[in-house]
Amino acid sequence: MHLKIQQADIGYSKTLISKADAHLNLGEVCLLIGNNGVGKTTLIKSILHQTDLLNGDIFIKGKSIRHFSVKEIAEQIAVVFSTSLVPQNYTVEDLISLGKYIHYPFYFELKKEDRNQVSHIIQELDLSQYKHTLLRNLSDGNLQKAFIGRAIAQNAPVIFLDEPTTHLDEKNKIIILKTLRKLAKEQNKLIFFSSHDWRLAKEFADKIWYIKEGALYSGMVEDVLLQHEELLNPTLFEINEKFVPPKITAPEAYKEMLYSLLQKNFRKNLSALQFEFRDAVWLITYDSGMQQCESFEEIVKFVQTIH
Repeated sequence: MHLKIQQADIGYSKTLISKADAHLNLGEVCLLIGNNGVGKTTLIKSILHQTDLLNGDIFIKGKSIRHFSVKEIAEQIAVVFSTSLVPQNYTVEDLISLGKYIHYPFYFELKKEDRNQVSHIIQELDLSQYKHTLLRNLSDGNLQKAFIGRAIAQNAPVIFLDEPTTHLDEKNKIIILKTLRKLAKEQNKLIFFSSHDWRLAKEFADKIWYIKEGALYSGMVEDVLLQHEELLNPTLFEINEKFVPPKITAPEAYKEMLYSLLQKNFRKNLSALQFEFRDAVWLITYDSGMQQCESFEEIVKFVQTIH
């Protein structure tokens, strides 16, 4: 595991989150949710070692954050804030190039390989036509992508994003969320983000960290949601145009969870499969027979073996 929280008490003068245990691996997307004031920001600051833990520990690659310098934290974790200051007279290329700052002295000139990487990031984020555009002239969606580009340029294995879809319309929210998931899967990044638009955001996340009543609940998205009735509101979002769903026979909440899980993980036609939720177990019927799965993780592993 890459990031681990172990029996951590998180807060300032008083504890906001008690005995937190959770872990994440590279290549995963984790969504952080919880009501205002429950400790989401404090949790992030604790992981960044900007706020001391009241008890317990947090590890990155097996090393306690207590033993990281500020520079070492920056090398491990890039951060994108929801309300970032937009530098005046900076272009998209200028902003993304700033991500290289931690690898150079205060005054620096990018090496050729760094300039090439910046150009590649601009291309990957579909910002090529805005490369020399001033940030103040960008749409909200493209501006957010530019700040994400700066984080990518840091070459940190972990990227934290605070409300990355705030103030965006639904089209741009989906573009940003697809970009984050692509980063995780294709570049083996650990993406950790908070969102008030979590009903849509959960379609792109593998894990959820849910803070409620002083506790941190963590696990696969579908498992955590089913354990907390207040989070359920069945809606089948269409976010993957190449996904053809199977037949699903299950209560609406479970149907939503399975639909979400399959759409995130499989960009293919699954119409030959049939899923039925019976007696707390998923029964999967396919060409060669029937398979029984007791968890969503088992479902993903099984479907990967037959498709």
